[in-house]
Amino acid sequence: MPPASKANPSVAVPAAPATFLPLPLPVALFCVLWSSAFAGAKMALADCPPLILLAVRLLLAGSLMLALAPLWDSGARRKGLPPIRRRDIVALIGIGVLNNAVYLGLNWTALTFTSSAYTAVLTSCLPLLVALGAGPLLGEKMSPAKWAGIALGLIGVVIVLRSRLAGAHETLAGTLLIAGGVSALAAGTLAFKYLAPRGGIWSGNAVQCLAGGLALIPVALATESTHDIHLTANLIGGLAFLVIGVSIGGYGLWFYLLTRASATAASSLHFLMPPLGLFFGWLLLGEAVPPLDFLGIVPIALGIWLVTRPARAVV
Repeated sequence: MPPASKANPSVAVPAAPATFLPLPLPVALFCVLWSSAFAGAKMALADCPPLILLAVRLLLAGSLMLALAPLWDSGARRKGLPPIRRRDIVALIGIGVLNNAVYLGLNWTALTFTSSAYTAVLTSCLPLLVALGAGPLLGEKMSPAKWAGIALGLIGVVIVLRSRLAGAHETLAGTLLIAGGVSALAAGTLAFKYLAPRGGIWSGNAVQCLAGGLALIPVALATESTHDIHLTANLIGGLAFLVIGVSIGGYGLWFYLLTRASATAASSLHFLMPPLGLFFGWLLLGEAVPPLDFLGIVPIALGIWLVTRPARAVV
């Protein structure tokens, strides 16, 4: 959403498992993993071209999840999850290309010359784009609160854009790449909601990761050189974190949270990502945070909360 994202709930979620963690713990860990992914990626990108690194990450994560899917998805099959069809595989492949190859490919390319904090803030506007498309495509009603949320989010984005571009902290090219990536992720999210593909949590995500990785290989090899890969501790550690911590751990926590709360309530966690993204960019990479960033993330966070909060039941 990814996650999603940068975390996109792209597959059916089984019944809630037995509670074994206090809810604040997985919530906190999910937010930390997801918001630190941009800084982790930027660290690894110093020693490897973006598309090659991303293709390797997706193929490794997809292969690991596919190998473990029979174990993880077995409970869902016992509870009567419908069998996956050819149509579902095709849908998951298309969604995986949008969510992983296009979204992450554009974002990671932008990360080679933009800050991780800026990328995190703009990417956090995903729920606003999804809300705009959900009305005409999915027939979802837009309340005045949701329209107010979209307006606030756009105001916050304008503040951050003005701060970063006017201060020469970022470039227009990087901004356009990030905007294209978020648009692809929004399209993938809406496509999932519209097509509703079947599948287990881990097998469905494995298909998406593998589809994205395979789609990136020819583009990466045609535009980047393997001679630019340097096997450093930053690269190996960053790749391991992105595969295990984000692609597998982050998604696993996301789906665990979905079994403990509604998808709408869980997705409201994303309003925490802008300040956390700024924090990790400063902490891990020493990125400067212009004062106007703090002003801009306030309406962004409030807008996302208004768009994603559950509607009150009518008595």
